Amino acid sequence: MPTKVSVSPDQVAAVLAPLGELRGMAPLSGGMFASAYRVCLATGSGETADVFLKVTDSDWTRFLTYERGLPGTEARIDRDLAGSGAPVPRVLLEDRSRRHLPGDAVATTFIPGAMWQGLDLPRPVLRGVRRELGAVMAAVHRVGGPCFGYPAPEAGLAADTWPEAFSRMVEAVLDDAERWDVNLPAGRVRRVVDRHEDALAAVTAPVVVHHDLWPGNVLLDADHHIAGITDTERALWGDPLLDLVGHDQFGTFDVDADLLAGDAAAGGGLAVDLASTTGSTRFALGRLYYSLILATEVTVRGYTGPSADRHESTARRNLALALARLEAS
Repeated sequence: MPTKVSVSPDQVAAVLAPLGELRGMAPLSGGMFASAYRVCLATGSGETADVFLKVTDSDWTRFLTYERGLPGTEARIDRDLAGSGAPVPRVLLEDRSRRHLPGDAVATTFIPGAMWQGLDLPRPVLRGVRRELGAVMAAVHRVGGPCFGYPAPEAGLAADTWPEAFSRMVEAVLDDAERWDVNLPAGRVRRVVDRHEDALAAVTAPVVVHHDLWPGNVLLDADHHIAGITDTERALWGDPLLDLVGHDQFGTFDVDADLLAGDAAAGGGLAVDLASTTGSTRFALGRLYYSLILATEVTVRGYTGPSADRHESTARRNLALALARLEAS
């Protein structure tokens, strides 16, 4: 992948020296953005410990605007969520000096488990996992933020209100698309965002939104309970309904009932928000935003092949559906 970097054991040993002595490392598969490694370290107590290391390229050429500064976001959000009940790893080290690595690094505790994506779970078990994920979302959304938008100052996508932040976020993707000659219906997008400013204004309190809680970022233990969630790097402060979009990134407007039930049982308000007078509009705006990203990133990343074609065609179909719904409401 164009945004991934390769690192040597010597480089990893140097950057993780404050945590312990390198005993071994292995690359982890699954991610499409950063490079990830499971690293075994010998600690000062004479024992060994596994650490999760993520390295993000320092060359932002193939980053979208909202992706600038993602390692800092991941470290900040993981720290903010500590103690919330959301099963995030503990941040052990953050290195953005680029003295040892060709990029920015975050090291966290390693959460053992199997990635939910790809597991063939019986329907009753699957329903249970979805309910648990709803409870995780409730825990995440109980943590507030200082403003709206993306935490990283490098992205420049934060604001005092949700309508202003959301407009900046959409404009950033449209600007990225124009820079890379990606054809998007920019005029129609801007008009529906402006048209539904009042619905966006209903969100008055910024909360942490993971925004990427699809099954590839959820780890399950041997009993198929959620052991941890990963990749908080794309998190933002905003409308909690965006987590329903981020969970089902290539979906349209259906929301899993078990997810909502799990959230409600844990004290969350997703079902109430969704059923409110602005809920369906806010959800459609979230689908619009996510589809813009998905349709644009194929070109920016340089993805090719049948899977990239399906990725883009599905994103464009969902973009068209979101636009039609927002224009009709």
